[in-house]
Amino acid sequence: MATWGEFAAKAPGLAAAGRRLIYQYGPGTGFLATVRADGGPRLHPVCPVVTDDGLWVFVVPSPKGADLERDGRYALHALTPEEVEEEFYVTGRAHRIDDPATRQRVAAAYHAPVPDDHMLFALDVGRVLHAAYRFRGDWPPVYTRWPEPREA
Repeated sequence: MATWGEFAAKAPGLAAAGRRLIYQYGPGTGFLATVRADGGPRLHPVCPVVTDDGLWVFVVPSPKGADLERDGRYALHALTPEEVEEEFYVTGRAHRIDDPATRQRVAAAYHAPVPDDHMLFALDVGRVLHAAYRFRGDWPPVYTRWPEPREA
């Protein structure tokens, strides 16, 4: 696992594409998948925050937050552009952050005031996938992965 900053240092073009797609509509937007207590998936719209050193998400007290505290596995998919010419997906582990200075710094980068009861999670980066369609309807898309797939 890596922080967003470590990932961006190793794959700057891929990180730039991810940041652009996450913020393409103004505030960060995406869908966050978590693992329910029974092992099933749970999917939620979220407003992720990308800083130079991290990928973050504020979570209201909810089943989503309970999922992340119990089992930190997550998948985050940026909203797709209207013309669906690109997709960006990241998976890894979430860790709750209670440090007031970190919370204040991330809240300053958020698009709205953050209520005190919202939990802050750092999203460590395990795998990333970017799909780019050269032409509308082109198949298959051009995939860029991080880390690079290993030869079998």
